[in-house]
Amino acid sequence: MTSSLLTPRGRVRVRTADRGPAAGSTAATRILDWRHPTVSSFLRRIDIPADSGDVSGPDHRIAALRQAHRWIAAVVQPVYSVQDERPVSEVLRRGHGSCSQRLAVLEAVARASGVATRVRGLLVDGKFWYPRFPRLHRIVPDQVVLAWPEFRLDGLSSADHPTAPWLPVSELFGGLDELSESGGGGFTNAGAETLFEALSRTAIDWDGATVCPTAGSTCDLSACVLADLGHFDSRDELFAEHGQTLCRMARLLAEPVLSRRSAGA
Repeated sequence: MTSSLLTPRGRVRVRTADRGPAAGSTAATRILDWRHPTVSSFLRRIDIPADSGDVSGPDHRIAALRQAHRWIAAVVQPVYSVQDERPVSEVLRRGHGSCSQRLAVLEAVARASGVATRVRGLLVDGKFWYPRFPRLHRIVPDQVVLAWPEFRLDGLSSADHPTAPWLPVSELFGGLDELSESGGGGFTNAGAETLFEALSRTAIDWDGATVCPTAGSTCDLSACVLADLGHFDSRDELFAEHGQTLCRMARLLAEPVLSRRSAGA
């Protein structure tokens, strides 16, 4: 049984009917603070130049984002954290972060290099995280707000990517069908691999359009989605409208404990 005791009281998370299309942006935000010296230092370290009017094609941009993903996976260690609004500069200073925080680092890198980003808000069933907390089901929140990044890549083929010019992070390393047939299996949310690492080797499909060929694999994660909250210009905007997963007091109590627990153990 998941718990609703730790989530914000009286908040109903549903898609706003009049929500218009999200244009995304390259602007720095409170969370995506890519102008901060710590982030600038990281960009130099991974050899990602700040935007200088580069008009490279989408293949070049995708290659750079893949490179950034690999660096983030290597130098920002996976831990559990419930502070989704933690600035990217602070995540890099600490050297560890949750999947949400590491995805935010990737977004910040993209924006700094001139690639606009936006996020799709997903309300995910807390049961999706049961395998990681086998003895603590009762404290797993019943719903988790997930900010799933998308990157605007002008010139992206609409024949290969129906969402063009927007590329979801789940397709950064290939189309969902291609990834599902790569032999890597699906994602079980158990063991050392986290969602952030998994997207580089397997299909992470929140819409039910993909089936892994291997019996028992899970590429189709649509059953875990309680609601599609729509697109937002930034994760800051998503959390401002729908709040973070846990209420403030629960975050203050849980963060010191969870942040010391490796998500890759």
